[in-house]
Amino acid sequence: MGEQQVSILEDQDKMKRFVKYLLNDVYALEYMLQNEWFESDITRIGAEQEMCLVCDRSFKPKTIAMEALELLKEHPWAETELSKFNLEINLDPLEFKGNALSALEESTRKRLLTIREKVKTLGADVMLTGILPTLRKTDLDLHNLTPKPRYFALIESINRQLEGDAFELRLNGIDELLVRHDSPLLEACNTSFQVHLQVTPANFVQMHNIAQTLAAPIMAVAANSPLVFGRRLWHESRIALFQQALDTRTTHEHMRERSPRVNFGNDWLHHSILEIYKEDIARFRVLLAGDVEEDSMALLSAGKVPKLRALQVHNSTVYRWNRPCFGISPNGKPHLRIENRVIPAGPSLPDEIANAAFWLGSMVGLSLHHRDITQHIDFPDIKDNFIKAARYGIDATFTWLSDSKIGACDLIKKELLPIAREGLKHQQIDTSDIDKYLGIIEERANLHTNGARWFLRGFTKLKKHADADEALTCVTAAAIKNQFKDMPVHTWELPDLGDLDDYLPSRLKVEEFMTTDLFTVQKDDIIELVAELMDWRRIRYTPVESKEGDLIGLVTSRLLLRHFTTKGRVSDYKAQTVQDIMIEAPLTIQPGTTLVDAMTIMREHRIGCLPVINDKGQEGRKELVGIITEMDFLRISARLMERLAKTKNS
Repeated sequence: MGEQQVSILEDQDKMKRFVKYLLNDVYALEYMLQNEWFESDITRIGAEQEMCLVCDRSFKPKTIAMEALELLKEHPWAETELSKFNLEINLDPLEFKGNALSALEESTRKRLLTIREKVKTLGADVMLTGILPTLRKTDLDLHNLTPKPRYFALIESINRQLEGDAFELRLNGIDELLVRHDSPLLEACNTSFQVHLQVTPANFVQMHNIAQTLAAPIMAVAANSPLVFGRRLWHESRIALFQQALDTRTTHEHMRERSPRVNFGNDWLHHSILEIYKEDIARFRVLLAGDVEEDSMALLSAGKVPKLRALQVHNSTVYRWNRPCFGISPNGKPHLRIENRVIPAGPSLPDEIANAAFWLGSMVGLSLHHRDITQHIDFPDIKDNFIKAARYGIDATFTWLSDSKIGACDLIKKELLPIAREGLKHQQIDTSDIDKYLGIIEERANLHTNGARWFLRGFTKLKKHADADEALTCVTAAAIKNQFKDMPVHTWELPDLGDLDDYLPSRLKVEEFMTTDLFTVQKDDIIELVAELMDWRRIRYTPVESKEGDLIGLVTSRLLLRHFTTKGRVSDYKAQTVQDIMIEAPLTIQPGTTLVDAMTIMREHRIGCLPVINDKGQEGRKELVGIITEMDFLRISARLMERLAKTKNS
């Protein structure tokens, strides 16, 4: 959200006034386009670098954005993001020629190192990644919202649009994620490297359609976000997560179409940039009002360029993956840009610049060959490609020009890399930069790897020998070490548990270790069923839950032993169902309970397990969300003893 001064639309008069300014901005933009006010004799590029702040020991999110910005107050290029564990760097625009790409890398590196130096004093580090692997659902509670009026206004406005009673995430990959959340702060999971390309009004339609066509192959080779809350999901889960985080729609019996505020688009662009702005105003209600006092039409009459602030505010609340942008250049002339929001942050800075170079070069290269890309591929195909790339990354197969079918790696190597090279040469980019950055893309395609595959392979390998939390911590720690060595991801070794210098689960919470793949019974089930279930699954504790998913009891192996022993020697023993033998009010804990506190409860009460419940919602509810047992603590203790032994031996 680039516009700082925003507020909630709380009354009809305010709404009417803002909408009037919004429509005036559309009229003003149309006038400037028709009368050729726009800068058209130069091409610039720019970027925005988003990042995660993590604890330098636990590698969990570190909510210190405001403290970090206080240390960075002499650097206006450092900015807040939605959550307290994110920051953003705004990079200076560069003319798209010569050493622009290496200059972009060097500028980004200097600013990243400045931030890293400052946050080190706060016990934090920086990670470049599409979604932070160690992120927990509790990190997305509203107390971690960055304390700025514009963010509070945005969250409240989106909540007011919510048709159901909660936001929902539903994603399937290797694993499955089904979770409800009470706020759109889930958006804060996503971090990207947003690349801007300045275009002229005359070629905006051509270039935007090319950008849409390129979204899938660019994402396929750049995918870097497969891990969410310990689940292996889409190769670029950021795409679905962002849409669902802000999706205020709910299901209906009818089949009326409603577009989400985060969307790829519904058709090609045909005439001008105005189509996008007009469609977004028509489809999506105004969420926020800028404190607009600018009369854009009056400024035009005076020969001045308006900032189109109302249009900027509304544009900032509709999230297209290739977003149109209006700006004013230092010479006072207005200009147009396409902002690519597809590219994720990380996994290293050279990877990000390579992704940018590949996109920028392909944009220019395709424009040299195709005045109208829509004559060679259908919009439903590029939209389908986009979803395939998000799901499968570099493993995807696309429908390409002239209805051809081609795998992502072959498309990149055989068709797009030569086109990208041609485009960069056309812009007179230094040959050394072209070779360096496109070489990184070529090596990824040759090795059939990218950030997503590295994270997936590393996490799956580590999970064989460690709990999910330790595996997530290890891949995060390894990624941070590698990315600040300026090593592209295709050169990274897979992480190893021995690489994790300091892992102290005593600081962590039950939710990071509890078992969530639960086998449960209901109170009316026969005792023989629960006995067989516990034998088959080799478990010692079985929660009893209601049809609504609330915990109402617990069956233990000791209770079963007592039941069958008593049944064999007491003739009038009548227990038949789970309800007859279960513990009706077992001790429970919350997901946010620390491991130390959980161990203390189990030790003091001499029990072997603790069901984990969520009772924050409806009064009287005890929603069962997990269980932690003495076996979990045994595994944790064993890993710590192994780590201690290795430390002493070394």
